[in-house]
Amino acid sequence: MFGKKSNGAIAAGLVVTVLLWGGNNASTKYLVAYWEPGFIGCTRLFCGGLVMFAILKWTNWMGNFVPLPPDLSRKIWFGGALGLAAYIEVFNWALHLTTASHVALYLAMSPVWALVADEPPAVTLRSAQRYGAAACALMGVVVLFWPSLRSGNSRWIGEIAGLTASLLWTVFGRQCRALGQELSGAEISAYTMLRGGIWLMPVAAYDILRHGIVWHTSLVLCQCYGFLCGGVLAYAFWNNGLKHWPVSRVFLFNNLIPLTTMACSRIFLKEPITPTFWLAMILVITGVALGQARWEKVLGSRWVPAE
Repeated sequence: MFGKKSNGAIAAGLVVTVLLWGGNNASTKYLVAYWEPGFIGCTRLFCGGLVMFAILKWTNWMGNFVPLPPDLSRKIWFGGALGLAAYIEVFNWALHLTTASHVALYLAMSPVWALVADEPPAVTLRSAQRYGAAACALMGVVVLFWPSLRSGNSRWIGEIAGLTASLLWTVFGRQCRALGQELSGAEISAYTMLRGGIWLMPVAAYDILRHGIVWHTSLVLCQCYGFLCGGVLAYAFWNNGLKHWPVSRVFLFNNLIPLTTMACSRIFLKEPITPTFWLAMILVITGVALGQARWEKVLGSRWVPAE
């Protein structure tokens, strides 16, 4: 299911991912009003990881199950799983302390961090394309959320949490890219989610002992959507992209998440669409398209140096 794929199939999977994560952001924003961030993160990762692990072990939908060697197991425990746990905890706290639109804005900056880590600026057409794509998409995000940024109604600690989450997301992406040399996207998702949930168990236990848990059908349904759609399915597509493409290229799709978050927030949380929405959408989609374009096909390979 997640073996060798064409660029079109990988891109389609990433588009599905950002749609699912837009809904996930809106549903998590709803959840943090009732549940603690650590409990949400722990149960979402652990349940999603169990589902993925069961699919891997007892079916061949995502390839054959192969037990992990000890050295790779340690890499996952202290690399991808710990990185994912840290990201989820900070991300949930950011949603708890500030608006979903602000958090999505910060996450949309992660392609910039990935580009800087992947490739320092150079006097080449390809470098100009990549940095231009990130700048164009980031400009769209700024246009989209500039009115809310000017209002200054969010607490400063939530803004710091959002920015930290985008940095942690970039770190996790690079960890997944490294693990992709030995594991499939489905295996990375299963092992990092399950073990990430275990890392967060002490935090979840503290949340339960201190604050208790409120049970309601809508909360349970939102959490189920989170670990099945925003977790199992989305992470499988995302990690498959990271296995085949550079981190910076995959992360350009992050720029679509503010748009899907705004759309889902409008539909499910009744948040209004800002006047800058359509201009921002054009800029963001243009940036993603520019980053994915292969200019050697347009200009001819003689004009575009090989990477």
